[in-house]
Amino acid sequence: MLTQLSSVKTRLAILETDLTYDTILTNAIVAVSRRFDLQCSRTLARTESLLQEFEADSTEISLACYPLETVTRFELKSSEQDGWQEQTGVDYLLRHSCFVSLSEPLGSPRDQARLTYTGGYVLPGSVPAAGQTPLPDEIEQAAIEQLAFWFQNRNTVGVLELWPAGGVFQKFAGSDLLPSVMAVLGRYTRWQL
Repeated sequence: MLTQLSSVKTRLAILETDLTYDTILTNAIVAVSRRFDLQCSRTLARTESLLQEFEADSTEISLACYPLETVTRFELKSSEQDGWQEQTGVDYLLRHSCFVSLSEPLGSPRDQARLTYTGGYVLPGSVPAAGQTPLPDEIEQAAIEQLAFWFQNRNTVGVLELWPAGGVFQKFAGSDLLPSVMAVLGRYTRWQL
């Protein structure tokens, strides 16, 4: 989760001892964390032994979870019968902690390749070890603000405007994320080559 329940409760001025909204807020934190991943086209949370498939004739791999910590192995599959075969001695270059450039393709266009690696941000509540990157504060703060906005407006989510007298005119929001949150996430969006 991109933030901790205690941080959200502090922002909302809910006492730690008040457990009334803990379940709904925890579920919302999980949902907002997943929504941020979708918006950024990547997994923000640190993930160990992540398997990422790519075209075997590619030499540029845009990682789905970065910044990269370690590459464990490359594999190639030419048929289902033979399965995945580990490729040793693969020469690669890490670029900007989010792209892996191979010196040559692992296989032909009909083959499938796979990379196993560890990458992503260490989430709040955990202490990063050497070589690990903590979640940027601005992403956590964006999550907290998005959650606070949702919680304070949860009974009218999506409604921008109500008809002031009589009738039932309603105008709905075009995006489920705050503009300030979108601006922060724009700096962490995964781009494809």
